[in-house]
Amino acid sequence: MKHRNRNGYQANPVLQRVKEYTYVLLGSAIVALAFNLFLLPNRVASGGVSGISTILDALLGWEPGIVQLCFNIPLFLLGVFLLGKQFGFKTLVGTITLPLIVLWTSELAPATEDPLLGSLFGGIGVGLGLGLVFRGRASTGGTDLAAQIIHKYTGLTLGTCVALIDGLIVLSAAIVFDLELGMYALIGLFVTSKTIDFVQVGFGYSKMVIIITKKEEEVRQAILTKVDRGVTKLAAHGGYTQDEQPVLMCVVDQTEFTKLKQVVRSIDPSAFVVVMNSSEVLGEGFKRE
Repeated sequence: MKHRNRNGYQANPVLQRVKEYTYVLLGSAIVALAFNLFLLPNRVASGGVSGISTILDALLGWEPGIVQLCFNIPLFLLGVFLLGKQFGFKTLVGTITLPLIVLWTSELAPATEDPLLGSLFGGIGVGLGLGLVFRGRASTGGTDLAAQIIHKYTGLTLGTCVALIDGLIVLSAAIVFDLELGMYALIGLFVTSKTIDFVQVGFGYSKMVIIITKKEEEVRQAILTKVDRGVTKLAAHGGYTQDEQPVLMCVVDQTEFTKLKQVVRSIDPSAFVVVMNSSEVLGEGFKRE
């Protein structure tokens, strides 16, 4: 059975499922390659189970892929037991595929022996891979599941739990290796988070503009005809006067913002304009999914 997406097109559920699994498998492969080519050779333990495996490899000589597999599978089973069957088969695929590819590519020569380059490009690779896995509506398990378990039973926010776990791993790296490698691990962790954001929402920031003007009808018509963008008229009241004061809301690309501003100023120089960045806009005239 086919379902219609938000744009009215029929979406084939089989093709959608294939697409999601492709994201999971490709993302897991990219994470594994980034780990073996950049992070592990330079002892950059930038959080997660991969960071733990880097530390244990240095201390005990344990194979990182085996360590990741031994952590991921019990954490996945514990997550299913404590949190319910919300993770699905795709997360199990990511949980197993990642360490297996780490094992398979463990003999690859390092791409660099510079810890700074390793943390930067390793962080980019891990962020790119995880971003793809997340787009496939799955995860690679590991400390993300541990963070969700801690979140459920302690009341701490999920972001705090992730930060605590990754912070402990980075601190351990600073103790086991040295402070400098601990700082490189922080760089890798930061780059990973920013790359995930990029994969999820892209580089293209749009502008959401709120306009309060006594000439709302003229401004509305000008936006529709001169800027060629849709505009929404919102009912509002002044907080001090309690008078009815309609508010106009419009979303434009960055390249169109200057034109919009000039149009509004030409009609009402005293208009009150609030501008906010919108990291992702879906719908007519913008990105479609």
